[in-house]
Amino acid sequence: MFTSEALMNGPFPDVKVGIGCAPDSKYVETSVRAMNNPNIVIYRDPEKLAKDLADGTIAAAVRGDMSASKLLPLVRTALGLPVLERLVIMEHRNKIIFSAPVGIDEGWTVDQKVDMAVRSVALMKKLGVNPIRIAVMSGGRCEDYGRNQVVDQTIRDAREVVKQLTARGYDAYHSQILIEDAVEQADLIIAPDGIAGNLIFRVMHFIGGEPALGAPLINAGKVFVDTSRVKTDFTDSLALALKLTEVE
Repeated sequence: MFTSEALMNGPFPDVKVGIGCAPDSKYVETSVRAMNNPNIVIYRDPEKLAKDLADGTIAAAVRGDMSASKLLPLVRTALGLPVLERLVIMEHRNKIIFSAPVGIDEGWTVDQKVDMAVRSVALMKKLGVNPIRIAVMSGGRCEDYGRNQVVDQTIRDAREVVKQLTARGYDAYHSQILIEDAVEQADLIIAPDGIAGNLIFRVMHFIGGEPALGAPLINAGKVFVDTSRVKTDFTDSLALALKLTEVE
């Protein structure tokens, strides 16, 4: 079973992992020292971090508290990706919750949400999560249909995503707008779009104080774990990156 405690207990593979460090960083160096792992390298140059990840100098990279606007475009270009698709991993009442999309430019079509769900499940299984129940969210309850055209479209889309996923053998259901139920009943939450997914993450993490381990890429052959720059402890994100190199 995948838990944060099991993740931190290791053991970890003997590979190099890089982590980004902002000029005014307070917590990256302390996190690296706490890991006590000589294979973890601190980077202060975002271009070099992206390059070393792409060419295999390091097996994985963690954003750390490096600026997203500086690092993420470099990672996207270095890896040759049109967009970075991420799966955020949070802990809710001692239960690990996976959620996507988390970026505002991700998951805007039915096909994209289905693809992200499939990729997310594959990563989750590598981490030992199985069975997996998928909650596909929409912008309202089913009885709200007809009140607003935008909400109606999210309901139609969610139903179609569920239809396609269940046809492929996945355990998926339409959770409507009920995020409070989805976090209790499901393992993977698929938000209506990238904005909603980003808001779910921000409310749970920044306001609710739910721990966030990080958001690994699900559309790349390289291990990159995105993190919030306001984290005060990056040890769980580093452990996650190390674990992902082992299961790739």
